[in-house]
Amino acid sequence: MMEKRSSFTGKIGFVLAAAGSAVGLGNIWRFPYLAAKYGGGIFLLVYLILAVTFGFSLMCAEIALGRKTGKSAIGAFRALDKRFSFVGVVASIIPAIILPYYSVIGGWVTKYLAVFASGHVTEAANDGYFENFISKPFEPVGWFLLFIGLTALVVLLGVQKGVEKVSKVMMPVLIVLTVFVAVYSMFMPGALEGVKYYLLPDFSKFSATTVLAAMGQLFYSMSLAMGIMITYGSYMKKDVSLESSVRQIEVFDSAIAFLAGLMIIPAVFSFSGGDEQALGKGPGLMFVTLPKVFGGMKGGAVIGTVFFLLVLFAALTSSISLMETVVSIVRDKFGLKRGTTCLIVFVVSVALGIPSSLGFGVLDSVKLLGMSILDMFDFVSNSVLMPVVAFATCIFVGYVIKPQSLIDEVELTGEFKKKKLFTVIIKYVAPIFIVLILITSVLDTLGIMKI
Repeated sequence: MMEKRSSFTGKIGFVLAAAGSAVGLGNIWRFPYLAAKYGGGIFLLVYLILAVTFGFSLMCAEIALGRKTGKSAIGAFRALDKRFSFVGVVASIIPAIILPYYSVIGGWVTKYLAVFASGHVTEAANDGYFENFISKPFEPVGWFLLFIGLTALVVLLGVQKGVEKVSKVMMPVLIVLTVFVAVYSMFMPGALEGVKYYLLPDFSKFSATTVLAAMGQLFYSMSLAMGIMITYGSYMKKDVSLESSVRQIEVFDSAIAFLAGLMIIPAVFSFSGGDEQALGKGPGLMFVTLPKVFGGMKGGAVIGTVFFLLVLFAALTSSISLMETVVSIVRDKFGLKRGTTCLIVFVVSVALGIPSSLGFGVLDSVKLLGMSILDMFDFVSNSVLMPVVAFATCIFVGYVIKPQSLIDEVELTGEFKKKKLFTVIIKYVAPIFIVLILITSVLDTLGIMKI
């Protein structure tokens, strides 16, 4: 017999858990390097505009789908129109792909926290330290297992005792730590130029690629198009205001991304003498450039420890939401108990994660389209499947079940103040931009066109 479906205790629990899902590595390191790459202040301005329009609308749609049906992704689409069950299936595949390799990176973060907390700052700042670490056969796997084990433990405890309780603690702490490091970074010698670059829009640097890059970041940053918000919506009580909850999640998510930029860009400007190229990209920013920044500053061991602690919190809140989504989908499909499902998901995720962990050492010769195993999983999930799911969701809501069906769900607690914006974005604006994101990201990854 299927256990009674869990739910969040109320609005605060839901908002903090959903915000915890949205706030992750995409906010802490992906957002700052994209901001640096696409013009600093102008990228920030474009992102914030898109967050309150495009991001707001898609998140409302996903949460409303979950709450309306009381089911996770596969069940939600099937309940409303069986012809679109495939959208739920694809959406369900995405967190199952992301969780293993995301946990590998989470293991790297855990390792660096341990290194900084134990005072080995100089060692971590040395050239080649990161590459040497990830190429080892056993140590990265050990940190990966520790990280995904912590994730599984929280999910095993359930929605209220696990996901909600941990989010209520981690999210406020994460905000406090982020503000602390951001303020410290802004007052470093030479950091003011970085602050100006990040906050003052230079409209001469605006382009179509700025918009596409900012919109692509929304998927990473707001946990969209991967079944997570549908799952969390299914745990949301009917008397909780959906519209105001989405606004608050957006505020949390955008604030952390904004503060991450203030943490990283001024600090790197200070360290590099204003060289924008020093911001790097991907793992190089967090695991190579920033340790050098912390190693060269007074009190760098303490600041570095605090930084990697907050990154660990951000990574955990997101990995918890990824695993919770997969667990919810499997339970909905097969009617298994939470403990049994957690064990199955954990074992499968470990089996998929180990190749990603070994892809920079033992399995370094295994390349797909010239990418490592981890990068290939990232490309398939984020650059291909997520835009496909987002596009299909917009078509489903806009033209199959019609926007009014979800507007009615939102209005269970009062008037949906942005329903006109919601309808226009879902039916007309989002589908066009999502197709452009899909095309350009694929062409960019394949080296056919650089954006």
